[in-house]
Amino acid sequence: MKFKTRLLVTSLTIVLLPLALTAAAFIGIGSYLLKTENENGIANVDYRMATDPIEAFVEISDEIFREVRQQTAAGASRLEDREYLSALNKKIENRSSYIIVRKNDYVYYTGNASAAGSIFEHLPAYGYANEEGDTGYYYNKMKSLVKQLDFRFPDGARGSFFVVTRFNSIISEKLLTAMFIAIVLILVFTSLMLTRWIQKGVFLPVNELNTAMKNIADGNLEYVLDTDNKGEIGELYKNYEEMRLRLKESTDEKFQHEKQNRELISNISHDLKTPITAIKGYVEGIMDGVADTPEKMDKYIKTVYNKANDMDRLINELTIYSGIDSNRIPYHFQRINIADYFGDCVEEVGLDLESKNIELNYSNLVSPDTVIIADPEQLKRVINNIIGNSIKYLDKETGIIDIRLLDEVDSIRVEIEDNGKGIAAKDLPNIFERFFRSDASRNSSQGGSGIGLSIVKKIVEDHGGYIWATSKEGEGTCLHFVFRKYREMA
Repeated sequence: MKFKTRLLVTSLTIVLLPLALTAAAFIGIGSYLLKTENENGIANVDYRMATDPIEAFVEISDEIFREVRQQTAAGASRLEDREYLSALNKKIENRSSYIIVRKNDYVYYTGNASAAGSIFEHLPAYGYANEEGDTGYYYNKMKSLVKQLDFRFPDGARGSFFVVTRFNSIISEKLLTAMFIAIVLILVFTSLMLTRWIQKGVFLPVNELNTAMKNIADGNLEYVLDTDNKGEIGELYKNYEEMRLRLKESTDEKFQHEKQNRELISNISHDLKTPITAIKGYVEGIMDGVADTPEKMDKYIKTVYNKANDMDRLINELTIYSGIDSNRIPYHFQRINIADYFGDCVEEVGLDLESKNIELNYSNLVSPDTVIIADPEQLKRVINNIIGNSIKYLDKETGIIDIRLLDEVDSIRVEIEDNGKGIAAKDLPNIFERFFRSDASRNSSQGGSGIGLSIVKKIVEDHGGYIWATSKEGEGTCLHFVFRKYREMA
C-alpha cells in the first residue's frame, strides 16, 4: 500500500472508527441498561421511554383507555374479567407498561404483582379525575407515569383502572460512567490497532531494510529481501534487490578480473622467463667462446633473435589485452584487396612454418577484385594468433595448416584448419574466453598467455564480423571467421 493511501486510511480510521465504535457502544450500553435496569420487576425495552417518555406514555395510555371505554360503555363488568384484563396487559407489557385494577382499597388485578406491590400505596386517591373521567399524568418517584380511570363495579364497589409506565432517562450516571470507560477503551483500541498496522506496514519493513543495508556494508551480498508489497515499501525492496544484484555482479566481475589479472601476470612471467633464460644461456655461450665457429655463432644469434621475438609477441598481447578492457584497441581501417592481402600473409607465414616442418596449404575461391574494410595490422594479428595457437597444439609428426578463402555472396569466409590434437566438444564453446585452455596441464613448451583467441574474437567483432570454431579430437581444429564485402556505391 502506498504511503499516501496509508495516511488517508489512517486519518479516516482515527475519525470514523472511534465514532462508529462510540455509536455502537452507546446503543449497546443504552440497550443493556434499559433492559437490565429493572425496578419492581419491570424491564424497559421501549427506547422511546428513555428519549421521550411523555409522548410514548400518552400513546400507550390513550390506546388502552380508548379500548377500555369502548368495552365499559355498557357497564363495568368487563373490568371484572381477569382474562380480558390479562389480554390488555399483554398488549403493553413489552412497552415498559402494565395495568393495575383497584377495587376499594386492594389490588383486584395487576399485570406485574411485584411492581404493583411497591407502587400501590403511592397511587392517586379516588376522584383524582379530570373532565373526561380520567386523571392526567401522575409522576411517581419510582420513575413511573400513571394514568387513572375511576369507575364502579357492578356490585357498587369503587374501582380505578391504572396504566403504569416505567421510564428511564438515558442520560444517567451509569450510562455516563459506562460511556466514559467505553470511549477510553475505544481510543486505546484504535491507537493499538493503528500502531500495530503502521508498525507492520512501515517500521518492520524499514528495520528489515536497515538490517539488509548493514549486511551490504559488511560485505554480505547474499542477504535477500523479498516482499509482495506494491507500494513505496515494495519499490524500496525492489530497488534494494537491484542494487544488491548489481553490487554482487560488480563484485564478482571484479573478483574474476583480479583473478584473471593474477593469472595473466603469472602466465606472462612464466612465458617471459623461458625465452629470457634461453637468451641468457646463448649469450653466455657466445661470451664464453662456445660459439667458436661461424655456423654456431649464426645459430646462437638466430636463436636469440627468435626468443626476443617471442618476448615481443607476449608484450604485444599484454598491450592488446589492456586495450580490450578499455575498448581502446587502435584501428586504422582501409580498403583491402582480400586476395592480395592473404597472398602476402601466406608467403610471410609460410617461411616460418617451413622452418618448423609444418606444411601450409592455401586456396583462394574469391574473386580477385574482392575488397573488405579492415585494419591490416589487426587482421594480421588475427591470422598470426590463430596460426600460433595451431602450432602449439600440433601433435603429428608432420603438421598441416590449411588456409581457405570462400566466397559467400555478400561476405567472405576465412578458414584456418590444422591437424592437431583437436578440442573436446564440451570445451569448444569456451575457447574464446579469456585465459581458457582446453589443456589445463599446459607445459612450458606450449606457452601462451591464454588470451590469444579472446583477442581474435574481439578484433573480428570490432570489424563487424563473427567467428566460431569446429573441431574433432585427434583430427584437428578449424577456425572460421566472416567479413562483409565492400561494394562501391552506384
